[in-house]
Amino acid sequence: MLFLRPSREDDLSELMRLAGMTGSGFTSLSPDENLLRKRLASSAASFAGTLESEQDAHYLFALEDSETGNLAGVCGILAATGRHNPFYSYRVGLMVNASKKLGISNTIRTLYLCNDYTDNAEIGSLFLDPDYRGRRAGRVLSRSRFLFLAEFRERFPEKVISEMRGVSDEAGYAPFWENLGKHFLAMDFTRADYLAGGEDTSFIAELMPRHPIYVPLLSAEARACIGRVHKDTVAARRILESEGFRYQNYVDIFDAGPTLETRIDDIRTVNSSGRYRVRINGDAATAQPCIVANTVHDNYRCMRAHVNVDADAGTVGMNATEADLLLVENGDVVRLAPD
Repeated sequence: MLFLRPSREDDLSELMRLAGMTGSGFTSLSPDENLLRKRLASSAASFAGTLESEQDAHYLFALEDSETGNLAGVCGILAATGRHNPFYSYRVGLMVNASKKLGISNTIRTLYLCNDYTDNAEIGSLFLDPDYRGRRAGRVLSRSRFLFLAEFRERFPEKVISEMRGVSDEAGYAPFWENLGKHFLAMDFTRADYLAGGEDTSFIAELMPRHPIYVPLLSAEARACIGRVHKDTVAARRILESEGFRYQNYVDIFDAGPTLETRIDDIRTVNSSGRYRVRINGDAATAQPCIVANTVHDNYRCMRAHVNVDADAGTVGMNATEADLLLVENGDVVRLAPD
């Protein structure tokens, strides 16, 4: 069975294994042992609540296979963007130029470098081992974060965003980067993307153009990438859009992948979730699939389980195996949402 839990420092080797599968453009899970070690330490402090400010929290969750102990996937939540490094995006806008004398009017798309998404929560780092795809594991991995947001709502701002991976190939060729960013940062896309995932992004402000970029001046191949996701990210985008996330004309400055956004309180899983008290060994005949999580911040657990919901009594029945994985006993409170 698969269950989600906080990452641990001894997950490093498994994280390195997963990171090695991600390919180019996956900034938040680069196969860099030092960076991943820092991510694990930061996540541990976030779950333990030992940070100076809750806004600095950066949670990293691990999806574990209970039968093997291996990690099937990872995902994360950043409590607030741009706290220590500016959070850059391109805002896709319009400029209208007209000449009455010539009878010509042009509507031109533009790209403005901006920090509009500063101080929003961000979900990301979602990656599922290909061996576990097709078992609804991706939906569990994605939606488990929303139950965490719902249960600990006071720790997060109004809005949450997700930067989606843009178009690039297995060799690290990204058409948007080749046509724009490469001219200002004399390096390949993989190197620039790696640096953007580090602790110092000041090079972006220092080297990238501050004036608007006129989209018609880009190649047709680069223009076609604006707002499109990587082929391996299509399913993740669909899940987020089914939850109420929307593209609002902001894209990544390197690969032009779309940023999706929504208010936390408008997320479907958040709205449909509720708190129930546990009954071990519920009636299996009426069991229904749900996403179920405990309500413990420093030892959060979440999984897809077949449970018996009694809305009138405010209880949920589950078997002992699932209760053990969720670290709950009779009478404990869980939060769940329909699958």
